Amino acid sequence: MVSASREIAAAPDVIFELIADPAQQPRWDGNGNLAEAAAGQRVHAVGDVFAMTLGNGAVRENRIVEFEEGRRIAWLPSEEGKAPPGHLWRWEIEPIDAGRSTVTHTYDWTNLTEEKRLVRARATTADKLAASIERLAILSEGA
Repeated sequence: MVSASREIAAAPDVIFELIADPAQQPRWDGNGNLAEAAAGQRVHAVGDVFAMTLGNGAVRENRIVEFEEGRRIAWLPSEEGKAPPGHLWRWEIEPIDAGRSTVTHTYDWTNLTEEKRLVRARATTADKLAASIERLAILSEGA
């Protein structure tokens, strides 16, 4: 499991909207992994599922397993029509004041069991998560 955190000069709801709307995610993806997501998939609750097309053309279904509007969201990705293999992406936003927030991005692969997936998971380092937060900061601070 890896994580990264930093302060962003934006309100939690501004930041959260960029995360909870999958169509916005390729704009801030620091892993260079995401290509596009159809508009209209904004997440609202645990149990929601959104589809994301990766850079290689594969589509992932992402099941929301944690959700608190404006504060926390986490999902388990999987191949279309398959059970999630066990890795989780989480975003947590803590307000500092009306215009500043601390954002923490976590990638947790502790429940993965397939060696092929573990190799790629371990290659996702804290600096890649920090790159996503940095891009998210640029987008949200300019909003």
